[in-house]
Amino acid sequence: MDMEEDIESILYIAREISVYKIPPLKVNEGHRANEWGDLAQPLWKGRLRIIENSKGVALHFEDAQTGELFARAEYDPARPSVEAVLDSSRYFVIRVEDAGKKAYIGMGFAERTDSFDFNVALQDYTKRQRASLNPPDNVHEPSSTLPSAPKKDYSLKEGQTFSIAIPGRIKGATTSNILGEGNSSSASSTGGGIPLLPPPPSTIKRRV
Repeated sequence: MDMEEDIESILYIAREISVYKIPPLKVNEGHRANEWGDLAQPLWKGRLRIIENSKGVALHFEDAQTGELFARAEYDPARPSVEAVLDSSRYFVIRVEDAGKKAYIGMGFAERTDSFDFNVALQDYTKRQRASLNPPDNVHEPSSTLPSAPKKDYSLKEGQTFSIAIPGRIKGATTSNILGEGNSSSASSTGGGIPLLPPPPSTIKRRV
């Protein structure tokens, strides 16, 4: 019977990291790297790979030459297993679990750029995980399959007119009256034209 192969994706690789044995956490205080002893003398050195598969994401601490697994830590955004220390951006505390047993180890990067990329890789995975669990609500978006309402044609057809009421104008005047076309015919037909003034009186006197 064919078995589906679980595809793995490598989200991040650090060529060199250091692992430290750390003291128990004090009550109501965070972890500090300067309390781990001599940081130049780590418990273990190797590489770190963040691997994603269908089951989730895990941090793999491996021998840089042979690939032998030193430790493995599951990463769950709901209950993060990675905690930054208070006094440095290059050191972290990792929670590792094996057969139900839990332990905490210190991890340090040689360069700050490596620790920055490490944080970005975990943040990107967390965003994708949350987006998959909370897809956007598209209920209120209009469906593209709904027919659109027909567009109305407000343009004037040939021979059509419209009326506009303007103060001081005769009610019912058409567009031709407003534009000054056919004024003489309109005035004569409605009787509303301006009356002609009488001629001035003659200045010539009749002789007696």
